[in-house]
Amino acid sequence: MKKYITILLILLSFTAFSQKDKKIAEMTFKETFHNFKTVWYKTDASFDFVFKNTGKIPLVITKVESSCGCTVPTWEKEPLNRNKSGIIKVKYDSSRIGQFTKTIKVYSNAINSPVTITIQGEVKVTD
Repeated sequence: MKKYITILLILLSFTAFSQKDKKIAEMTFKETFHNFKTVWYKTDASFDFVFKNTGKIPLVITKVESSCGCTVPTWEKEPLNRNKSGIIKVKYDSSRIGQFTKTIKVYSNAINSPVTITIQGEVKVTD
């Protein structure tokens, strides 16, 4: 019995070590939420979400989906090498009056995919 427990412990330690050393991509955002607060009607409402590839292999963003057509994300399609930074620009259509909260999902080869980023604010008409 003791022999089986020893073998099991050795196998578990090898598994834990091999998972730590895996070559993976990881996407780390500077921030995942932005509050525009007040946005004036038909003015620019865009924000750059900055992220970094903190993994060990190049990061590849496969798709970025917004919760509605009023929010348009743009990003670099090229792989991002380790320790390099990138930007996902999110633009909201400010011709829609009222409060908004929109989410954008970022899909990639990263271990933490998908990552959800969020914008919020209120579009007002000038007095």
